[in-house]
Amino acid sequence: MFEPSDIPRLFGVAPGVDFPAALIAGLRTRLDGQPPQAMAQVDLIVNTRRMARRLREIFDAGPPGFLPRVRLLTEVDTLVPGITLPPATPSLQRRLELIQLISCLLDADPKIAPRASLYALSDSLAGLIDEMQGEGVSAQQIADLDVSDQSGHWERAKQFLEIAHTYLDRMSSQPDTEARQRQMVQRIAANWENEPPEHPVIVAGSTGSRGTTSLLMQAVARLPQGALVLPGFDFDMPRHLWGMLESEQPPEDHPQYRFFHMMKALDVTRPQVTDWAEISPPSPARNALVSLSLRPAPVTDTWLSEGPKLVDLDLATEALTLVEAPTPRIEALSIAMRLRKAVEEGKTAALITPDRMLTRQVTSALDRWNILPDDSAGTPLQLSPPGRFLRHVANLFVRKLDAEALLTLLKHPLTHSGDGRNNHQLNTQRLEMQIRKDGLPYPNAEGLTRIGAKVAAGIEDPEGFLSWIAWVAETFGTSHTSPARDLSDWVETHLGLAEQIAAGEPRDPQHELWKLKAGQKAHEVMENLRTHAAHGGVMTASDYADLAGSLLGTEEVRDRNAPHPHVMIWGTLEARVQGAELVILGGLNDRTWPEAPPPDPWLNRQMRLKAGLLLPERRIGLSAHDYQQAIAAPEVMLTRAIRSDEAETVPSRWLNRLENLLNGLPDQKGADAMRQMRKRGAYWISQTEALEAFTRTDPAPRPSPRPPVPARPHTLSVTEINRLIRDPYAIYAKHTLQLRPVNPLVQSPDAPVRGIVLHRVMELFIKSVRGDPTLLSKAHLLNVTDEVLAEEAPWPAARLMWRARIERVADWFITQEQTRQAYSSPVLFEKAAKGTIEFKDLGFTLNGYADRIDRTEDGDALIYDYKTGTPPSKKEQQFFDKQLLLEAAMIEEGGFKELGPTPVAHAAFIGLGSTPVEVAAPLDEEPPAAVLAGLRKLIESYLSQDQGFTSRRIVKTEDAAGDYDQLARFGEWDGTTPATPEDLT
Repeated sequence: MFEPSDIPRLFGVAPGVDFPAALIAGLRTRLDGQPPQAMAQVDLIVNTRRMARRLREIFDAGPPGFLPRVRLLTEVDTLVPGITLPPATPSLQRRLELIQLISCLLDADPKIAPRASLYALSDSLAGLIDEMQGEGVSAQQIADLDVSDQSGHWERAKQFLEIAHTYLDRMSSQPDTEARQRQMVQRIAANWENEPPEHPVIVAGSTGSRGTTSLLMQAVARLPQGALVLPGFDFDMPRHLWGMLESEQPPEDHPQYRFFHMMKALDVTRPQVTDWAEISPPSPARNALVSLSLRPAPVTDTWLSEGPKLVDLDLATEALTLVEAPTPRIEALSIAMRLRKAVEEGKTAALITPDRMLTRQVTSALDRWNILPDDSAGTPLQLSPPGRFLRHVANLFVRKLDAEALLTLLKHPLTHSGDGRNNHQLNTQRLEMQIRKDGLPYPNAEGLTRIGAKVAAGIEDPEGFLSWIAWVAETFGTSHTSPARDLSDWVETHLGLAEQIAAGEPRDPQHELWKLKAGQKAHEVMENLRTHAAHGGVMTASDYADLAGSLLGTEEVRDRNAPHPHVMIWGTLEARVQGAELVILGGLNDRTWPEAPPPDPWLNRQMRLKAGLLLPERRIGLSAHDYQQAIAAPEVMLTRAIRSDEAETVPSRWLNRLENLLNGLPDQKGADAMRQMRKRGAYWISQTEALEAFTRTDPAPRPSPRPPVPARPHTLSVTEINRLIRDPYAIYAKHTLQLRPVNPLVQSPDAPVRGIVLHRVMELFIKSVRGDPTLLSKAHLLNVTDEVLAEEAPWPAARLMWRARIERVADWFITQEQTRQAYSSPVLFEKAAKGTIEFKDLGFTLNGYADRIDRTEDGDALIYDYKTGTPPSKKEQQFFDKQLLLEAAMIEEGGFKELGPTPVAHAAFIGLGSTPVEVAAPLDEEPPAAVLAGLRKLIESYLSQDQGFTSRRIVKTEDAAGDYDQLARFGEWDGTTPATPEDLT
């Protein structure tokens, strides 16, 4: 294939040229006139599996012929017969061993790092070890670094690096994947020095950015029939400037630096690198423009000398579109609309970006046109249904089961995914509504059985539901938390519980957990963990859940159903070996493209340079190379969002360079070319705005519905009278529309619950004191408080806070209670103290419960109501909060049958908040007769067809939230908006 040569062979393919197509074209040209089997004798080594598939597709398209032997850079075992090594130690086994070593170090000295950072540290250290092996850097070289900064950080880092030293000592006898790959490459290179192959060996598509890959490429280039084909080689950069890439501080962020590094290692000069296929790029003028814009920083002044030589800037930029969207959402929609247009035009189009959030937004936007892009990255396994399911199950071991976690799992599509799934969903809905109604913050077997009995009493098939709830109680109702255990035990328990939940009540083995591509991949990950669990040692539940989630997070699954053949989403690596008629470079903002270098907890930049490890700039240089290749496509759209969700963004450095160069070339109309790029981008933003345009509707009026009189409420409680005065619409929604607010799934220790607990404490305490006056003491009050809190408040923190509040007011309350019981005795409590009064001519009934009614020796009644907050003042009671006044009127009218008509001598709110206080009701200012007359007038008004139930009529504060504010569309109007009556039929 190649003529004899004394220098290594390096070929390049210009940016923008379809690399796989050019590679095959060059092969066929060089083998023209040779026997057909000559192609089959070529060893072609490529860098990605996707490129290997693309090469196969091009060969399959014809003409007929043999295929070369295509292999990956990571699969060189059969490259040289007779050279082999034992299989590498599985990476998971190595990682588990590393975790154990770090865990022991943290246990020995907890000050080194928090336990929560165990997996982050192990991942970071594993990455450093892989890098050291790939670059051929020993742990001793790291330890011998001259560090003048004797800070505690370096001393702590050295303790972890000792672990790396111990780990690397085993590599010669038990190599892992990275170590084995380097050993294989070294043996192959040594063999080729003595017995070079006679057939062609070609490495194509790699930049040689990693040390082991670079070793193999150098060995191939020195073969008699060896060659390197470099992708995206910049033939437009003047030859004399290549030498500028060598300096004390090498510009590794330049896109061509890796090629210069390879040329230097092989002692090859720029003129000795030739074009592999001599295929012209889509726009040579654009390649020249981009090449100049990316000059190394030390020679950016060449813009002044080379810029005026650029020609045809309008031709170079006519297929470039710059979209500067105001928000990420508009950017995603603009990209989606351009992709949709490409589908209509019959073009192949690809979005290239490292921003996975942007790709998800674009995919979602394309869904409205039923376009499913072919996303090369797939979906992270941890976000797939099996991944989420397994993580939810693992979390059952970590914390006490609450209602939210229970319903999350019961509603998961893989739960009870075998026979009887429909009944399971129905029963789950029934259980959820009962939990919301009764409250069950922390479900256990007893609680689930109790609440399930209530549900079963009201349905047609109680036996089936009770059988199902027994399965739920058995599966979830027992505590799955436990102390530290062997990893093997955790894995078996985890998988056993996961399959039990997936199989459901009938224990159906044909559940869906391990089916489809995502399920198969999840099963593969968990089985791999089961296989190597013996190397994991002892773990806590939290450690195991973190490990399982981390392993699931490292895998991806491509489970697409018939994606569109002409719409692709590529990562930057995939884009290097692909070709599309339209290329969209998305997310061109600094710290996105290029991405910000990840933090390195071990070595700073100078230490990495001295040790021979990868510098942060190398990653930026690779991204720059990807950008230079992608922007050379036939048609390109460059997109960025001016603002992110938090702040204004900074354009990508490459975009800035391109703009600055064009704006600095007025004689060649560079600034006008930039304006035209923006103008084309503005068109797509305007199309997006048109797509998103909407017709503004008038805000909703402040409602004041007037339903028919028969549909109005004819029975209210004394506490609802307050609501009728302040927010009549809430009474209409509750009684006329029969709407009830749905309680939160997870009951929280809020004010209503605190009030219920307080009332229960006071009722039990006063009842016990009535039976035995000697119990009127602070100690007994706190004992009763502890009993009630243990039964009614399952929140440990809330129990402590509520007990402390009662303890603060206990002395005050006991003193006041001694005074009260000196002249009266409690006779009725909340459940028994029910009163009723009727206005028969109006057809209206008022009822209510009193917290506590005492009676004096003279027969007078005393009414008390407990408040956890601030009691209403006398003025508030006169005009709004009529509760005690109405209860007093009901007692005097004989509304409480247990008492009969009795005069009321006193009524008061007992405030047990942070400042205890007793606020008496204004019985003298508001006598019972006046209160009932006022009530009659109020009810007559609201039983009149002319009176509307106005929303938030006289609320106490403007920010007070009501249960029915959303129904009333509060927010579209406010308290200054006049009510709009509406007659209903």
